[in-house]
Amino acid sequence: MIEVLQVTNPKQLKQFVTFPFKLYKDCEFWVPPLIKDELETLDSEKNPVFKNAEAQYYLAYKDGEIAGRIAVIINHLEINDQQKPKVRFGWFDVIDDIEVTKALLEKVYEKGRSLNLEYAEGPVGFSNMEKAGILTKGYDEMNTMITWYHHPYYAKHFESLGYEKQATWVEYRLSIPPAIKEKVAKFSKIVRQRYGLSVIRFKNKKEILPYVDSMFGLLNNTYNTLQTFVPIQQYQIDYYKEKYFSFIHPDYITCIKDTEGKLIAFSVVMPSFSKALKKANGRLFPVGWWHIMQAQKKNDLAAFYLIGIDPEYQGKGVTAIIFEEMQYLFNNKGIDTVETNPELIENTAVQLLWKDYKPVQHKERSTYRMNLP
Repeated sequence: MIEVLQVTNPKQLKQFVTFPFKLYKDCEFWVPPLIKDELETLDSEKNPVFKNAEAQYYLAYKDGEIAGRIAVIINHLEINDQQKPKVRFGWFDVIDDIEVTKALLEKVYEKGRSLNLEYAEGPVGFSNMEKAGILTKGYDEMNTMITWYHHPYYAKHFESLGYEKQATWVEYRLSIPPAIKEKVAKFSKIVRQRYGLSVIRFKNKKEILPYVDSMFGLLNNTYNTLQTFVPIQQYQIDYYKEKYFSFIHPDYITCIKDTEGKLIAFSVVMPSFSKALKKANGRLFPVGWWHIMQAQKKNDLAAFYLIGIDPEYQGKGVTAIIFEEMQYLFNNKGIDTVETNPELIENTAVQLLWKDYKPVQHKERSTYRMNLP
């Protein structure tokens, strides 16, 4: 017998967050999130995204045991401002039983119908700054800190239920050469001189803070034409600033300004925390923090998280400056491999950035859509 119950108390929310730890306990490629962070993200009292969103969480039980979970999400900005009649779902995990999947998705349909919405899409988070997509390629690769891992049967469940792919993201592995490419250095110099651009270098995290709002402003301007885009609100910027700041080392941020001091481009990379988070197994204490600190200090793998370029400077070679700075960093840190963040498959402009670094597309993920039955 399958029963789906709404999460209504802290104990159930903890079960909701920790269910994947049981589901993937024998999977060497699943990277667990930090339990404390997950609980805060899903808490309407702590996450400011709930100013313009709402969510209900459900656990599915089969024969008395937890067999799946799902978050049913309404993003009011998306529905009211962007006129997208969509009910979102995320934090979807399930055993290999399509009847459990169907029971969980029925809760999505119920919510959507109650608001006269037209379709469901997921898995996604509350906004486009969060994890998204069912993994469809790369099952033998560890996920990064900002992506979900899924067993192959997840996609099969959705496809057999008649869902269609809505958005698809690809991820690449890049090889970093031992020295800067001459043409990159030459082109970087030309672009700097032509437009009067210079690199901002930070000595500590405090020096970065005045630029953070401008970075998110560039993200809004860079990606506002993509299909999954929902504008990032100031309260979200403040929240992400606090949540992720401790993971970012000043050396891994590249900011570029014009002659007037205006930020026109930036990139954020980080040492890969996948292995460290695997060892931490959801907890910073007693030893999880130590594994993360070690990953920051010594690592041959990095992850490319964010890049934003003012539309006025797109297509003018600014990326040559970013890559020159990145390469010096990687060579100095002993990093020889970089993973890109998920990029929408139609965003060919971003994918062309990697062409000189022997890109290998090693992962792919998609959201799935269904008109409400």
